[in-house]
Amino acid sequence: MEIPLPPAEELALIDRELFQLDARRHYLLGRREWLLRGQVPFVWGGGVQPARPGRPDGAAEASAPSAQNVLLVLGAVLLAVAALAFTLVSWGSLGIAGRGAVLAAVTAAALGTPAALLRRGLRSTAEAVAAVGLLLTVLDAYALYAVGMPEVDGLAYAAGTAAVLAALWAGYGLALARLRTPLPAALLTAQLPLPLAALAAGAAGLDLGWALLVTAALDAGLALRRPGRLTPWAAVAGSVLGGAALLTGLAESAAAGSAGMALGSSALLAAAAALGVAVAWRAARAGAVFAAAGALAAVAAVGGPLTRELRPSWAAVVYLVLALALFGALRVPALPGAVRRGLAWAGAGVAALEAVSALAWVAALLAGGARVLAQVWSATTPPPADDSGAGAAPVVALLLTAAAAWWLARMLPGRTEPGVAAVALGWAGLFSAPVVLGLPAGAVLAAQLAVVLAAGALALRSASIGAGPGIAAGACALAGAVSVSVAALDGRLATFAVLGILGAAWAAAAAYRPAPAWARAGAAVLAVGYAALLAVALGALLERPVAWWALLVLAVPAAVAALGPRLGSARVPAEAAAGGAGLLAVALATGDVPVLALVLALAGVVCAGAAVRSERRAAAGWPAGVLFLAATWVRLAASGVTVPEAYTLPVTAAALAVGFARRRRDPEARSWTAYGPGLAATLLPSTLAVWGDPHWLRPLLLGIAALAVTLAGARRRLQAPLVLGGAALAAVALHELTPYVVQVVDALPRWLPPALAGLLLLAVGATYEKRLRDARRLREAIGRLK
Repeated sequence: MEIPLPPAEELALIDRELFQLDARRHYLLGRREWLLRGQVPFVWGGGVQPARPGRPDGAAEASAPSAQNVLLVLGAVLLAVAALAFTLVSWGSLGIAGRGAVLAAVTAAALGTPAALLRRGLRSTAEAVAAVGLLLTVLDAYALYAVGMPEVDGLAYAAGTAAVLAALWAGYGLALARLRTPLPAALLTAQLPLPLAALAAGAAGLDLGWALLVTAALDAGLALRRPGRLTPWAAVAGSVLGGAALLTGLAESAAAGSAGMALGSSALLAAAAALGVAVAWRAARAGAVFAAAGALAAVAAVGGPLTRELRPSWAAVVYLVLALALFGALRVPALPGAVRRGLAWAGAGVAALEAVSALAWVAALLAGGARVLAQVWSATTPPPADDSGAGAAPVVALLLTAAAAWWLARMLPGRTEPGVAAVALGWAGLFSAPVVLGLPAGAVLAAQLAVVLAAGALALRSASIGAGPGIAAGACALAGAVSVSVAALDGRLATFAVLGILGAAWAAAAAYRPAPAWARAGAAVLAVGYAALLAVALGALLERPVAWWALLVLAVPAAVAALGPRLGSARVPAEAAAGGAGLLAVALATGDVPVLALVLALAGVVCAGAAVRSERRAAAGWPAGVLFLAATWVRLAASGVTVPEAYTLPVTAAALAVGFARRRRDPEARSWTAYGPGLAATLLPSTLAVWGDPHWLRPLLLGIAALAVTLAGARRRLQAPLVLGGAALAAVALHELTPYVVQVVDALPRWLPPALAGLLLLAVGATYEKRLRDARRLREAIGRLK
């Protein structure tokens, strides 16, 4: 019997159905209109005609122009191969007159036929035939050289031939303006005469560079003064030859032995710089690239003669100063925007290279301070020394680059990269300056410590200097703190002074509320870490065994747990670092088992104290129970106890009684909270003891107890007894079956276990989805338990 819907709901249902019908109708009408526009043949009264099999929608596999182009290209290639074979192989079978007549006739026919083809509208065919004609002119030139002028120098003949062919092809292309091949071919051929003539004259080095540069200048003039179809070809050709001239000038400048010898290469580089800037001034596209290339050439031209008598490190500083001067172009509004960007890019590129090399030098210099780790507190390790002879040049380079980057950051307020670079480079320069100056060890340590504190203070002001520079300052402060801390290990007083100062500084930074959240969190972690390091140093000073140092380290997480809510937003990172300090304490105590048990118990006390607060109960309660259990097991193992149940069963009984009372007061309490610790106190150590017990009584009793716990958990629908009891029962069963499994495996052929494993994998893979579904159902069933 249908119960009618209320009028309002029925009206809404009808409206939804009508809307869906209208949407479907509009879609079908649109699809029908698309089909009628010719996408699929339609016959009135007959419906849609099916397409032929293998030819979707009757479409051709290749368009007519594509097929035509393929045929023309293949035909031109075959003709070219035939011409080459005729010239190189069959030439000797004809006389001189016959050879000249054949080549002249074929070349004239190939060059004249495109005009007739263009009048008939066969442009593609004309292009193919013209290409063959151009190739024949090259073969004519080769034949003329081979027969009539074999004594002429090959390079000189090639230079003259290239000039003549370029002129002829250019005239041919202008006469048949509709052809696209001759003019680009003439332009590319025109790149050869001057370089080939220079090589023929025995030129090398600078003379060849001048030939390349003059040719590039002619290409640039053609591209800029006569824009058209040849502009891209001229731009590419000029860029290649100009780049080759620039590389030639740089190589000659680097090889020059004196300032006088460097003048010739400087002249070439200066001309290349003028050409690059001139092209950038007029070029609509890629102007910044040409300006950057010209600026690099200018820097090399000026710096070459100036740096011949200097050491390489100070020569790099000279080049850096010249490159940084290019940044001034940003303040010259009369320059086109592309030129300004290109000059700035060139300056930034040179500065970046110099900065990277200086940073590598600083890293290598400071890495020498790690030698102190070989003899801690010996007070005999000198400060790292510069053995490269670079002097203060890298430091000067770093500081100059940092100043320029900071100036760029002020000029470009929307970009963070210059600010980041300025902070990192300035820190590196100031941090390494005391070492370069050769100050005493104490003065070096004090100066570097001041630089670290300054970087940390700068990181706290990220709101005013920007997030990027602030993060860079924080990273620099961390790196400097590690370096200074390692260097301070050379003496006892230095160790405690540096660790104490840095620890107090990090604690103050964590309490500085105007600082960004990330800075306060990092400072809190560092403060806890340095406090732990101080505890370790104090333990070493007291000359106690290493295991006893753990008790001093445990004071750090205890203090963090006691302060707790007073830490504010830094509480979570401080507690995480305190957990790391606790792990350090456990690691230190592993060499002495009784001390390890004591450390685990005290760590459990710290976690239990933190769990007293309701907001930390879930996070610290479980670790406290685990630590107490671990302390118990370690203590029993240290005492040589072989029957741990005698000690764990009373604890289990008391814990289960407390858990039962808790469940009666709060029925919503989870079974893991009420019964988990008590059951684990006995089941876990007993399960571990079973694997080392050769007798049958313990496995039997533990199996019965685990079965009872499992059945109780299943009956009461409690998760903790079900999981813990089932795991213990499975472990006991596996322990009992292990000897028999080993015997069976030994009796089987060696090939059978891999085969069975392969079959198992195939079976599992075949039913993978069903197994996942079953596992998901099991997980959901266990999750529904309390």
